[in-house]
Amino acid sequence: MYARTTESPVLLLGAAHVIDLSGPLRSVLADRVLDGVAVELDPERAGSLFRPSAHPRDRSGLPLLTRVWALIQRRLGSELGGGEAGAEMKVAALVAQERQLPLFLIDDPMRITVMRLVRAMPFKERVQLLLGAVIALFLPARLVTREMDRYAASPEEYTDHLRQASPTLARVLLDERNEHMAERLTHLRARGYGRLAAVVGDAHLPGLAAALSRRGVAVEAIPFAKLREVRGPSPTPS
Repeated sequence: MYARTTESPVLLLGAAHVIDLSGPLRSVLADRVLDGVAVELDPERAGSLFRPSAHPRDRSGLPLLTRVWALIQRRLGSELGGGEAGAEMKVAALVAQERQLPLFLIDDPMRITVMRLVRAMPFKERVQLLLGAVIALFLPARLVTREMDRYAASPEEYTDHLRQASPTLARVLLDERNEHMAERLTHLRARGYGRLAAVVGDAHLPGLAAALSRRGVAVEAIPFAKLREVRGPSPTPS
């Protein structure tokens, strides 16, 4: 046991956006004493995810890359049996609601992030990113599954490859957001929410853990590869 809740490590849970992890997430979160749950969302994305009727699916005002990524996630989620994109964030929010815990949105606004990314990217990186997104639209699900297994086996190798192929993308989408999310989690702990669980994309786990450690915050990280092996809660007898 910890003398103070602020001495408790932040629990980081790695999600894979297009894979259904609702059972494992529920199982892990149910076993923890928590002061709050944080998710890798901003208010706009949370509103669209949690209140779709109040946020029509007209994405014409979103940056092109954001619309393409959303389309890719919806397609892969359907083909891989992961349901809708962002399902793991919904599960985390539902667990927080059921346990009467506050839900914290710790990510930067995606509109601003993507606009900053496009402005910062050299022309070559922009072309590579757009071509990669277009290819991903038509990539067979079995190949995606194979690549996800390879990523799970060696996430550091994939991140290193990303940094070599597109350093601007890695800096804006990973490094900068990791620092901002770490700052928000640290601020929440200072406000008394010491026992926090944060559900974020798996690629954020190493950088976010390092950013928290630099701020003197202990971390317990459960990456996607381990989380998907956790057995979900047993069904309640009828």
